[in-house]
Formats: sequence, structure tokens, C-alpha cells
Amino acid sequence: MQVRSPDSHVPVYHLEPDTVSGNKHFRVYNFEGDFPDLSELLIPHRKDHYLFVFIRKAGTRQWIDMTPYILKDNTFYFSGPGQVIVKEEFKQLWSTGIAFTSEFLSFQENASLRNLPIIRNYQQGNELLLTDTDILFVEDLLRKICGEYLQPGEWQQRMLSAYLTLLLTYLSRLFTTQYTTTDTPADKQLLKHFQAKIDENFYQYHEVSDYAAMLHISAGHLGEVVKIQSGKPAIKHIHERLVMEARRLLLHTNNSLKDIAFNLGFSDTSYFNRFFKRETGETPAAYRTKIREMYH
Repeated sequence: MQVRSPDSHVPVYHLEPDTVSGNKHFRVYNFEGDFPDLSELLIPHRKDHYLFVFIRKAGTRQWIDMTPYILKDNTFYFSGPGQVIVKEEFKQLWSTGIAFTSEFLSFQENASLRNLPIIRNYQQGNELLLTDTDILFVEDLLRKICGEYLQPGEWQQRMLSAYLTLLLTYLSRLFTTQYTTTDTPADKQLLKHFQAKIDENFYQYHEVSDYAAMLHISAGHLGEVVKIQSGKPAIKHIHERLVMEARRLLLHTNNSLKDIAFNLGFSDTSYFNRFFKRETGETPAAYRTKIREMYH
């Protein structure tokens, strides 16, 4: 059966200076109940910069390098240049984000930041849980950063660098505590390889055994490692990727359900309908109607 492959080109989003500061390497974002831009929803993309976001309230789901996260309240999420990001759901967002480029880290006053654990991120983490004390500390720093960001002047860059150094140092301390693990590097890499194989082949292959064969290991071993590393069965990773792509096609194309089912490798439309409803609680047609009504 001929199967359509996913787009090989993933767009790269650059850090664009805003009208407040004109800074090309550092930017602050604030969202107060905003909805995601339709053009970004369910579209895989990469950023060419670092992004640290304090989520005050969201409840939406976002993917970072094939790992889905339901964004928790009062939690930090972070990503680095080149990581693939997908915004999956349409819900309001309350947050503060800080973005900066690799060039920003090359400036003399910021050079020490490059060696912080949360910047190097060898553990490949993307979520940082905060205690009530942590929340008070970072909220105070974010207020200072936001205030300074709106006050251009000769001391602005020094102040922003000082505040950012304090924030990232504090977050690095939390990071090293939360991501200290006894897991073997090989098991972590196996999970990443499995997720990468899914992203390359989910249009055609829907079974754990298919991916085990690609990775030259047994399905049992793959399932065991994936469950330990991610907390969920290997088949769930495959199903989640299929659902996300189905949602993208339902929102951004006018393809018929039959065509979408075929493109995703399902043998018939009724099987695709049952799968989608089992995974999401609603039919593909109902989802398409609901999501489009939200934007009209």
C-alpha cells in the first residue's frame, strides 16, 4: 500500500525583536489568557533559540522532541535550539516566557551561563516542578526582569544579565536535584531512538514489534525499557503520535476522513473512527467541527 510520508521540512522560528526594545538576542513574553495562534497549532517547528516559560495556568498539551507534556500550573518548561515543538491543544494560557539566542550566551557578561546544567541539559529534561517557596522566588525575579525589560537605558543589559544569571542559576540547582537519576544512558538513548523512529515511520507502522525490529531488539525488551523510562506503554507513544497527526490534518486540511485514514495507514475509515474516538473520546468529525468553530 502506498503511504504518504510526513513532511521532512520542519520550519525554524527565529527570535524576532519586538517594538519595545529592538533587542535581537533577548526577549520577554507575557500571556494573560491568550489563545495560541491558529498558524502554530499542531504544526511541528523548531526554534533557533532558548526558551524558558513559567506556566501559571494552562492545562494544554505540548510536545518537545516527541515527548508530550500536559502543561502544569506553576511549572517551568524549557527548550533549546533545534528541539522540535508542537502545540497540540487550544486553551487559554497565562505565562511569562524568556527567550535568548546562542549569540546572547556568547557575550562576555553572559559567558558563564553556557556551563549551567539547565543550559547544557545533558539529561534532556524539559519540565521543572516548583515548590511554593520556589514559586515566590521566581515570580519575584520575573517581575524584576519584566520591569527592567520595559526600561531601556545604558544599564538595562547589565541588569537583565544579572537577573537572568540569578534565575538560571536557581533553576539549575532545582534541575540537578530533579534530574539526578540512576537510569543508564543506554536506556535513555533507546527511548529517544524509539521516539525518533515513530516520528519517521508512524504513517506506515503502528505496532511495537515493527519498531523493535528497526532497533534490532525484542519487542519485550523495548516495551520494558520504554515503560520504565517514560511511565507509559510503548504502544501509547505510537498512538499519541497518530492522534496528533490526525488532529493536524483535521484542522489544517479539508481532506476527507477517508483520505486522512488512508494517509495515516488505517485500512478503512471505520477503523480510524473507532481508534480516534477511543483515544480522544470524540469522533474525528466531531473534533473537526469543534476546533474550527473555536476559530470562527
